[in-house]
Amino acid sequence: MTRSAALTDHIATAILNAATGVLAERGESASMADVAAAAGIGRTTLYRYFPNREALLRSLATTAVAELGEQIAEARLDTVDTREGLIRITRAALSAATKYRAVARTPKDPVAGVQAERALGEPLRALLRRGHQDGTLRDDIPVETMSLVYSSLIFGAVAHTLGEKLGVEQATSVVVTVFLSGVLKDPSAER
Repeated sequence: MTRSAALTDHIATAILNAATGVLAERGESASMADVAAAAGIGRTTLYRYFPNREALLRSLATTAVAELGEQIAEARLDTVDTREGLIRITRAALSAATKYRAVARTPKDPVAGVQAERALGEPLRALLRRGHQDGTLRDDIPVETMSLVYSSLIFGAVAHTLGEKLGVEQATSVVVTVFLSGVLKDPSAER
């Protein structure tokens, strides 16, 4: 990477980091001037990197999804049981949503939606399929239905800022407990 490319990447990263904080703090009222000030750059420089608010939000969404994907990969879901896997994937989702809450509350970009599906949806369904196969989870509820219910709990937690109110760990515990209460196989049902 050339010095110029490294500097460009550094400035873009600084802008995105500043935007994450400013938008989380001020929400819709945050202006591009606020973002530029927080990043320690002029508005002209900001607009050179991000020509408008939508471009900035798209880039933030891409960054959030990439970070979510990295967190899920680092969680090594395939090395733990289904319950622990659900805790780890929930923690990753709520951590990313809490950090990037401004993006999580904006209208969804179709490209970011596809990326988020790859980052969260595919690993989740693989984990749920494994829970079906090993008998941890109820087999009378299809994986796709479980995935939709789980996603609804995550989106609800994000919409109601549960991660901010309770903290990510407590919010994770609430979401996983509520989800598993409904999908865990009841051992007494086998009698």
